[in-house]
Order: sequence, then C-alpha cells, then structure tokens
Amino acid sequence: MNVPDSDFKTLLQSYKTITVYGLSSDPIKPSHYVPVFIREKGWQVLGTYPKEHNVGEFQIFKSLKDVPKEDRKFIDVFRSSDKIPEVVDEILELGGTEVLWLQLGISHPEAEKKAENAGIKVISNRCLIIEYNRNF
Repeated sequence: MNVPDSDFKTLLQSYKTITVYGLSSDPIKPSHYVPVFIREKGWQVLGTYPKEHNVGEFQIFKSLKDVPKEDRKFIDVFRSSDKIPEVVDEILELGGTEVLWLQLGISHPEAEKKAENAGIKVISNRCLIIEYNRNF
C-alpha cells in the first residue's frame, strides 16, 4: 500500500466514478452492499461480473476490458488475495487505472508492488464503508 491513511479523503474526493471488480448480485455480500453504500454517498458506480445481472440497477460489464477507459481510473476489487496478480496484470495491460483499492481482507504484496511500480496508487485491506465513515 503506497497511500497513507491521511490521504484517503482527498483521494476519494478526487474521483466521481468507481468501478467495482466483482460486483456481486447477492445483496448480503460485501461485494454488493459496499457498492450500494458508495453509490448512495454520491459516486457513480459501475461493476464487472462474469455473469449478467441487474440487481441493484448497476451497469455491469462482463470484464474490465468492456468498461470505458475513462471509468477505469479507480478500481475497487472484490476478489480473493490469490487472484490479485491476475487482476493487476489485467489492469496494467488495459491501462488507464490510477487507483487500485483492495477491499478489507484482500492483499497481495508482490502484485501491489507491481502496480505501484507502474505508477498506480494502491490501497489494500481497507473497506470503503469504514474509510468513508472515518473520513466524512
């Protein structure tokens, strides 16, 4: 992680759109209710999920490559830690990402370092709801 906690508020205020990698259709999963919360706080939220769904009325794309480049600047990831190297490789291949946010319980130091070396701001093992409530 290369972004200090003290910068979270400014970072969040700098982006109006967040793309959620792995936005679930299951309302009881954090990968669904966290995006709902963030959308209710004023951010535009898009999602990726391999199966089509319209739960929560989110715009869902089958993969990150289908998300418009201008909407891939801030990516919030809900994937297991062992999948983060694949996610980082995909992000770096597509380009355009400025912030990689790995949700609470998710981290992969080597993949994070790779993203950081490519100039991406990385936050890991943090929940957007918790950080929103702490900062706003």
